[in-house]
Amino acid sequence: MSLNPKPTQFIVAGIGTEIGKTVVSAILVEALQADYWKPVQSGALTDSDTNTVRELVRNPVSQFHAEAYRLTQPLSPHAAAELDGITIEPEVITLPQTDNALVVELAGGLLVPLNRTYLNIDLVQQLDLPVVLVSRNYLGSINHTLLSVEACRSRKIEILGIIFNGASNPATEDFILAYTTLPCIARIGQEGQITPEIINKYASLIDLEAIRNSN
Repeated sequence: MSLNPKPTQFIVAGIGTEIGKTVVSAILVEALQADYWKPVQSGALTDSDTNTVRELVRNPVSQFHAEAYRLTQPLSPHAAAELDGITIEPEVITLPQTDNALVVELAGGLLVPLNRTYLNIDLVQQLDLPVVLVSRNYLGSINHTLLSVEACRSRKIEILGIIFNGASNPATEDFILAYTTLPCIARIGQEGQITPEIINKYASLIDLEAIRNSN
């Protein structure tokens, strides 16, 4: 065994938009006392996802790395970048240097475009990190979850497991886990307000072994 094991680093991807990736990222950052990085922020620059995670995390270790791109409009990154008069260049997006664990949050789902020819899933391959997939129960979520899993597997992207966020649906969740054979890293309940105390509660329930065993 290496005397200096590689730190736990992975990408948080969602099965779509408004799935709860930022809340899940905050929970994972707190659980691992990890650093956080969102490569592309679209809109909400004064209330960014980086700021949200920073405000929800209480450990003294985590560092919050600057985005590679900060876009002014709350749109798909390729469209927001065009309105800002720029093109997102993949070579500009490089992992921050850190000896700590690192949680990377994507902007949108896996097949969201960053420019006219480059998708989020291309960035996942470029960064060469495994994925934690966030699912949320709604009509159609089985389809969206399985499509996300298939997209990763077709590109040989490792999936560490699934986190279900929001109101529970055991029939849906059990089917997804059985069909994909992926572990459930956590179930995050429907919470009226997300506070540091809520983040800490779920951080204590994270299956850290499912994440760390991949490294």
